Amino acid sequence: MPGDNAAKGSALSDFEEVLAPTHYFDRNFQIEAAKILPGEYYVTARDMMLVTTLGSCVSACIRDTGNGIGGMNHFMLPEGGDPHNPLSSSARYGGYAMEVLLNQLLKLGASRTRMEAKVFGGGAVLRGFTTVNVGELNSEFVLDYLKRERIKLVASDLRDLYPRKVYYFPATGRVMVKKLKQVHNNTIVEREKDYGARLKKSDLAGDVELFT
Repeated sequence: MPGDNAAKGSALSDFEEVLAPTHYFDRNFQIEAAKILPGEYYVTARDMMLVTTLGSCVSACIRDTGNGIGGMNHFMLPEGGDPHNPLSSSARYGGYAMEVLLNQLLKLGASRTRMEAKVFGGGAVLRGFTTVNVGELNSEFVLDYLKRERIKLVASDLRDLYPRKVYYFPATGRVMVKKLKQVHNNTIVEREKDYGARLKKSDLAGDVELFT
């Protein structure tokens, strides 16, 4: 699409962050929208809305405050690694998911010095399916990453028990978050369990080179 950019990274042989393929016109907000699922991201220079539903996963919404170029990712750390150890599979994959987003923002013309971030998700919705608090680890990782990379954090809604639906408008930085306290199906949990299973089978090797 004109004004947008995306590229599949080469760091993962079997599982890659990919451009969100689902686009639609949101009649409620009267704006073009992209739906971001686990393992996807979207970056745009146009006035549009990015939407995702989060359970234990986290999303980073990052934009250039000067020109409105912004994007969103949706990711989860693989189990079995230490997110605080840069050599672990969890830390490498989380770093990869964040760098793919930053890379595409920079390629579209965003300036790293003007970037601001808003982060969401990390709910304890996979409790009972895993021995660790995946949401907690995801939340800690994304906060640590932004601090380490010196990207200004201006808003967050992390952890808790509930899934969230996030509406992000990169052109203005506006975010609307709805906590889904009454979810009548297991779609979110099943989607994230499947995503986690795919991550477990992936070959998490190498790094992605940041565009500068």
